[in-house]
Amino acid sequence: MTTLIDGTYNSRDVAGIALASGGAVAPGVLYRSDALMSVTDAGEATIAASPIGTVVDFRSETEVAAAPDRLPAGISRVAFPMLDGAVRQSEGEYEVPQVPQLTDVYAHLLDQHGADFAAVARLVAQPADPARPAVLVHCTAGKDRTGVAVALLLDAAGASRDAIIDDYLRTEQNLSGEWAESMRARIVAAGISVGPEIEELLARTPRPALESVFARLDADGGTAEYLLRHGLSAADLAALRARLRGA
Repeated sequence: MTTLIDGTYNSRDVAGIALASGGAVAPGVLYRSDALMSVTDAGEATIAASPIGTVVDFRSETEVAAAPDRLPAGISRVAFPMLDGAVRQSEGEYEVPQVPQLTDVYAHLLDQHGADFAAVARLVAQPADPARPAVLVHCTAGKDRTGVAVALLLDAAGASRDAIIDDYLRTEQNLSGEWAESMRARIVAAGISVGPEIEELLARTPRPALESVFARLDADGGTAEYLLRHGLSAADLAALRARLRGA
């Protein structure tokens, strides 16, 4: 397991992901993570010393209330609440409200949150603070909501899809072990049986799930067209590409 920010399990700069046209995604532009509620003093210092100026939180209000982020002063937090995670916490108790397939979860995100994804793309394209221009996006595990968002941004910028999928698969490696065991224990303690479906929602990143996102986007004009259709301007799309490509 590798992580950038101490106190997290799944944080990283997406720099170095291969571009389809050659080269790689630029450093210090886009970061991803699991929730930041357990960030240590060292982790907070890492964020403070980084170019991160905006943190985008995809968690629901319930998730945020149960585990608020720990951030250094001067960081702007922007909320785009999406569906509850596969496991949600309410007043200290854990429950699994339903057990959908990941492909259905991802289809729902695309159908219901296009404007949110376009807004995140705009934040990357137009940094609010030029002195701290990077954006970090996260949810609870940094797996599904974050995974779809990062895939959209990277695909729109021209990253290799195989490289995007490899980054998505890395999340499962990062969540295995302590993170997954802790979440699994909490679910079992709540009297819920952890079957294969819940196990997948909890900590798996199967390749076909993200491939289903690309297939759905391609059938409707592609990722760039999806973002443009949901409010991203052509100028911001160009700026997004330039920033992620380091142009």
